[in-house]
Amino acid sequence: MKAMKTPSTLVAIVAAGTIAVAVLTSTANGSPADDPDDILPGILPLDSPATPRPTATPTTTPQPGTFTAGPSLAPACTGVAIKPGQEAADIVDAYPNGTTFCFTAGLHRITRTIHPKADQVLASDQDAVLTGSVPLTKWTASDGAWVTTGVLPAAYGRSGQCEDNVADICYLREQVFVDGKHLTRVAARDKVAPGTFYADYGANAVYLGDNPAGKSVEMSKTDVAIRSSATGVTVRGLTVEHFATPPQGGAVVLGLNWKVSANDIRWNHAVGAMLVNADGAVLEKNLIQYNGQLGVGQYSTLNGTISGNQVSNNNTDGFWIADWESGGIKTTWSNGGSVSGNLIKDNRGVGLWSDAYDDGRTFSDNQIVDNAADGIRYEIGRNGVIENNVITGNGLGTGRGSGTSLWDGGGINVNTSSNVQVRNNVVANNVNGISIQSRTRGSGPWGKNVLRDIVVSSNQVTMKGGTSATGMVQNSGAVIPAGEVTLNGNTYILDSLTTNRFQKTGQWYTARQWRSTGQDTNSSFRTG
Repeated sequence: MKAMKTPSTLVAIVAAGTIAVAVLTSTANGSPADDPDDILPGILPLDSPATPRPTATPTTTPQPGTFTAGPSLAPACTGVAIKPGQEAADIVDAYPNGTTFCFTAGLHRITRTIHPKADQVLASDQDAVLTGSVPLTKWTASDGAWVTTGVLPAAYGRSGQCEDNVADICYLREQVFVDGKHLTRVAARDKVAPGTFYADYGANAVYLGDNPAGKSVEMSKTDVAIRSSATGVTVRGLTVEHFATPPQGGAVVLGLNWKVSANDIRWNHAVGAMLVNADGAVLEKNLIQYNGQLGVGQYSTLNGTISGNQVSNNNTDGFWIADWESGGIKTTWSNGGSVSGNLIKDNRGVGLWSDAYDDGRTFSDNQIVDNAADGIRYEIGRNGVIENNVITGNGLGTGRGSGTSLWDGGGINVNTSSNVQVRNNVVANNVNGISIQSRTRGSGPWGKNVLRDIVVSSNQVTMKGGTSATGMVQNSGAVIPAGEVTLNGNTYILDSLTTNRFQKTGQWYTARQWRSTGQDTNSSFRTG
């Protein structure tokens, strides 16, 4: 855990409380399910005529549907026009509270951060692009590469943690784009090759591995696009790209009661959109993609709403996938509010992460697909609800800190938190199913950080490969008291009923053995 300073409709998945009777449909050796030796005590066979079959959770995994977000949803804009070539920050400064500004079509170079006043609207209905980059035009051939000088800032200190902790260059903010293509930064001049660049801050020189002749070469420079302490600001219909945001910093920083909707926030160095002390703010229906560290961050916010966004392909600049704040969405030190109805897909990190003293947060109705680390991680928080999400194909990334044990996470990972309800989710084909972790994590504003009162119910969990498991782990300094973790009323779809797919504090169990521990006594275990 690192504290942060910082499509359309989800398919209806599961109805709570639908599992009244649990069944085994087959065994590993293919013997009939109604063989008395293959039916757990108190469990009815499928073909029993005496009792109606229960209504069960789905046996197929819903796939991500169509999803609409971004500038195409923005309504018409009427107000003060801002045209390409004009200094947008100066124009916004010159008008009073409540003014609407309409960015016209084209590329708007933002050379200093825009600071809107209370209730101002920054909008476009013409696909306006706000860029924080500058063109690089003066190139000289240099030993198989091309170099330009005099374009970099002075060298600055490290922050953040990189996947490659040897080269350790992910924190460097300036990105380079050739004809719109993001180049990969390398750590030394002799590593420059096609598709890469090297920035030598001491010599104030940028080296390319591609011949820039006849091409557009841009380097991100301005750090933040839009940020202010004013309340009630609206930002909509804009494309915001190429800002040299520092680690944990957003290209668009929301404040109190802001509404940021129908934008495309992309290819910024660190975080796309940040909610910071942004009580009542709404971030909805945006495309938030290809940012260098994280799609969305939230810090110290009461009742913020993050909904209906497509958050995909973030962490392009190599931040640590397994255990630093890279990936899709991360929230910390926030109370109430929700993250709901988002598509969170293909991020190189955790899909949706609550970390460090979130209280009363709800994560619901999201599609969380193919993220490199956990689908959902709920860490050192309390009073959380994780419900009605579809969580598939997560946690299968490789690299520093990645792994396959319950300590490494799963589709859903509840870590050293209290009073968390995990219900009505579809969790399929992730590195693990549901991982409950109790770790020694010190103390905080609520006292000692402990794992308590976790209830996992009415979920459908598919586990068919490798060492995939559901269960709980603890370290020696954080033993889980009896009765503090309850799993029941779930449906498990397994490769075999005799494979060890469940774990409790180091001991592995088959489905039958798992029930004997007192967990999932009224759950369904199936193959197929």
